[in-house]
Amino acid sequence: MLKERRVSKVGQLRVPGPTPCPPEVLQAMACQMINHRGPEFDKILLDVTAKLKHLFQTKNDLYLLTCSGTGGLEAAIVNTLSPGDKVLCVTVGAFGDRFTRIVEVFGAEVIPVRAEWGKAADPDEIRRALQKAPGIKAVLVTHNETSTGVTNDLAAISAVVKEFDKLLLVDAISSLGSIDLPVDKWRCDVTVTASQKGWMVPPGMAMVSLSQEAWQAHARARMPRFNWDFALARKYLEIGQTPWTPAVSIVFALSAALDMMLKEGLSNIFARHARVGKAAREGVKSLGLSLFADEQYASNTVTAVSVKDGMDVKAMLKMLREEYQIVLAGGQQSLQGKIFRIGHLGLVTEDDIKEIISALREVLPKVGA
Repeated sequence: MLKERRVSKVGQLRVPGPTPCPPEVLQAMACQMINHRGPEFDKILLDVTAKLKHLFQTKNDLYLLTCSGTGGLEAAIVNTLSPGDKVLCVTVGAFGDRFTRIVEVFGAEVIPVRAEWGKAADPDEIRRALQKAPGIKAVLVTHNETSTGVTNDLAAISAVVKEFDKLLLVDAISSLGSIDLPVDKWRCDVTVTASQKGWMVPPGMAMVSLSQEAWQAHARARMPRFNWDFALARKYLEIGQTPWTPAVSIVFALSAALDMMLKEGLSNIFARHARVGKAAREGVKSLGLSLFADEQYASNTVTAVSVKDGMDVKAMLKMLREEYQIVLAGGQQSLQGKIFRIGHLGLVTEDDIKEIISALREVLPKVGA
């Protein structure tokens, strides 16, 4: 089990990202700079890449990109698609909508499959959409939607997508490293995650894997790309480098975090997040509050909680932050003021959740609950 560590004056940072960093990770970031074109960086880059492949459960190519998770999503799109391509965009919340918006900006034709926020995507609906619209090039899906606290059944979705032999592009930003996602087994063609989520590292790095089918799509793709060109990433990784200056300190941090994760073991990481997710959901219900997400698909990395009538969410978040040093997240877009969210991924234990539930029990009566 990951030991509990207090690593910040904040006390508990429990938003869906960025997440708390272990002392070992912060200490690694304090290392002096090295030449990113030299042998020292060559060694650490290749080592980090190999360890990430293990945690992605993939033998596919994998690259580090200096950017946010959104940059990784853009890279997935521009490297595999062309303007005018038909793309089936599966969205169950704000981040699925963002993935869709990137496709629109680059001129692809969006065919949407939308679920009610709080619900998961229906694989049968995806099948019907693929049957109805011939010529679809790719399917985009968010594995874990942090705006609603929902984890889609990616295994079932992938089975449908591959039944039609379509490219599968996956936003796994808030799932990989915390929730089981066997990239090769589920035949994910481009899979994107980011450092500030379950990887326990500060923001600044996206990690992306590509299948052979993705490379075939890359050869035909005609969307403009320069900074995000995977062909350049492949060329430079062969000599232990990145095309452009990387976030060297984030690579140091990621190396330390990956060692911790490998020591804990994938199965133990997934089990810990499952326990923590269950503790969060049961704790919320013990307070007389309701989960926003369909519990069958409730996420093990973020719990979205419905707000009772008359409850002042802003006051609650402020009181938790100032009096208890606990930072939670509010709702996004149409859910602002209607839900609040507890992030529990990366450096988190059941004791952290107990502390949050205890604080909520004291605060809720003071904010109209």
